[in-house]
Amino acid sequence: MTEITEAEIQIRLARLTALRSAIGQAIVGQAEVVEQLLIGLLAGGHCLLEGVPGLGKTLLVRSLGDALKLDFRRVQFTPDLMPSDILGTELLEEDHGTGHRSFRFQQGPVFTNLLLADELNRTPPKTQAALLEAMQEKTVSYGGVTHKLPAPFFVLATQNPLEQAGTYPLPEAQLDRFLLHVRVDYPTEEEERAILAQTTGTKAGVVPMVMDGEEVLALQRLVRDVHFSDDLLHWVTRIVRASRPGDDAPEDIRKYVKWGAGPRAGQSLILCAKARALLHGRLAATREDIAALAAPVMRHRLLLSFAAEAEGRSADDVVAALVRAVPLA
Repeated sequence: MTEITEAEIQIRLARLTALRSAIGQAIVGQAEVVEQLLIGLLAGGHCLLEGVPGLGKTLLVRSLGDALKLDFRRVQFTPDLMPSDILGTELLEEDHGTGHRSFRFQQGPVFTNLLLADELNRTPPKTQAALLEAMQEKTVSYGGVTHKLPAPFFVLATQNPLEQAGTYPLPEAQLDRFLLHVRVDYPTEEEERAILAQTTGTKAGVVPMVMDGEEVLALQRLVRDVHFSDDLLHWVTRIVRASRPGDDAPEDIRKYVKWGAGPRAGQSLILCAKARALLHGRLAATREDIAALAAPVMRHRLLLSFAAEAEGRSADDVVAALVRAVPLA
């Protein structure tokens, strides 16, 4: 915080407001979803978007790419997609002058700033694992050579929760690589009317470019400097530890959770709370930031029991009960 002036902070906060407004030029409603995507971007993590077809998930990611001066690529994941289709491959080249042959690494679509992995659960596990390794390490190793991915590097993956035939659900250990699991719900009646009017006329929403990669990296560094009190740190620690079934766990956890969240959930919750505070123009996180992000941070990190499925209890229900059961002080 000592390396940046108050005026510069205000300029960067204004950029965030402009970024949110720019996305709103093409996206009607979905304010919470847009906020969570921006939080993921600021916190330097990746997001998994889940929703039925036709809710604008792809358009949302494209709009974010248009608003940011970053390389953007989209990959449609299919059952026949191979790891080399994502990461890249080596090509044999010949120098026509000397006849000398050599291999050259041809970079795949993962070498970008913003990658849309559309319908990630439709590709086999080996291809999923190749992408998720790149997400975690931010490098690609091929032929004994390690290639660094560009910075910033942000993956937005989508999946359809309805059609599970012919899909390959992500294992819990790989789901944990995503900072946030974002649920995309149906719009309200008013929002849906506005969507129909906007998308069936002659005028399409144009998303202005408002931010480049250096500004994104600067904001990501600023997120780390947002104040997080010891009381909140202890609260997050207790929430994460209470999510693990045991004799001292809350009743709902013992009954409905088979496996709880690990330390990465706590790290994610703190970073996301800091990012949300910055997005709202604050330089200190609050209890409301943690409560607002507990579900998207933890819903994919809890393995529910058969009792939860039998009684119709969702991960969000369990997380809400967990936050209520663990006192702040």
